[in-house]
Amino acid sequence: MIDLRSDTVTRPTPGMRAAMADAEVGDDVYGEDPQVNALEERVAALFGHEAALFVPSGTMGNQIGMRLVCQPGQEVLGDADAHVVTYEMGAAAAVFGLSTRTVVGPGGLLDADQLIAQVRPKGDWHLTATAAVAVENTHNRGGGRVQPLAELEELFAWSRDADVAVHLDGARIWNAHIASGVSLETYGRLADTASVCLSKGLGAPVGSVLVSSSARIGEARLWRKRLGGGMRQAGVLAAACSYALDHHLERLADDHARARTLADRLGVDPATVHTNMVVLDDVDAPALAAAAKAEGVLVSQVSPRRVRVLTHLDVDDAAVDRAAAVLGALLRR
Repeated sequence: MIDLRSDTVTRPTPGMRAAMADAEVGDDVYGEDPQVNALEERVAALFGHEAALFVPSGTMGNQIGMRLVCQPGQEVLGDADAHVVTYEMGAAAAVFGLSTRTVVGPGGLLDADQLIAQVRPKGDWHLTATAAVAVENTHNRGGGRVQPLAELEELFAWSRDADVAVHLDGARIWNAHIASGVSLETYGRLADTASVCLSKGLGAPVGSVLVSSSARIGEARLWRKRLGGGMRQAGVLAAACSYALDHHLERLADDHARARTLADRLGVDPATVHTNMVVLDDVDAPALAAAAKAEGVLVSQVSPRRVRVLTHLDVDDAAVDRAAAVLGALLRR
């Protein structure tokens, strides 16, 4: 099967498995795992922050990150299709007592002025105060689009005087970095908290990292423990993440090129393909997915009329050619 459902389906490479097997480990809850400590220090430095915390999932990273900058009863403002709102099971409300409010952005792209206009001030007891704004880069349901740097800069500059924090859902920030050429440090410095995944395009089997100030990360460790995310000899996983950073970051450009090739072969405007996602709109998604599966190609149904395909570490040129032939033929029918 050629699995184009997500870049989360990647499997550890032989080199990554070897790094995991050879990892020196300790008890991370006691702060004694050298692999975890090294990964946290490395990722914090990459994004220009003081500290970082290794967590099992991007959802945990996002939810803890938002809780660090938003109190129960306050709200997080974000895009209507944001992952933190759509795919994280209402955790902000169910676990932390945070309210969320959304605006509809064009294809998930950030419009700083649009968001700023919706912010509700603190200190007015008639209103639920906006404590934080959540930004997703790249935007999943927006088709892997990269957020415009100018909009990110405008939002962050405004937020300093407005006493509103910015949380970055950077699940695929690595793809944004490779596609745009914007440094990871630049992206990191435009957020108060950021959650970045290593289990998607970079190919690690498990793991995300939350970055922020030292004080916030100290509090984040308490929340991770409360949520059951206190892992013990987690260096086996951290070693996979470090290997991914060493070997799989620059090769994301290959995924992006293959996605553009696939888009071109399927009649999708390659200009809409910023990274490793191709969106097929106005299709019978269940029928297309079932027919493609029967011919050995797995795709993701985003909605009844939308299908999404992703290129990743386990998809080579031959797989793209085969997928394009199968999907192209089905679309022509």
